[in-house]
Amino acid sequence: MVSETDSDPRHHTQKMQMRLQDMMDHLRSDIEMVDEPQLKAMFETAAEVLGGLQKAFGDYEKKNEPAWK
Repeated sequence: MVSETDSDPRHHTQKMQMRLQDMMDHLRSDIEMVDEPQLKAMFETAAEVLGGLQKAFGDYEKKNEPAWK
């Protein structure tokens, strides 16, 4: 049986936003640990892409985009 919390979309969107934030933080902290400029750029680009996904989950949760209404 699915609990009420598990069936609430906000529970899942918030959980995914936290996981994405953790990954963004990890990528950005690793930028300081590597010397290769291309890898630094890839880590920052990946963090930015994840930020876009994080925003999309937030937009879905708030229903503030036409696609989510």
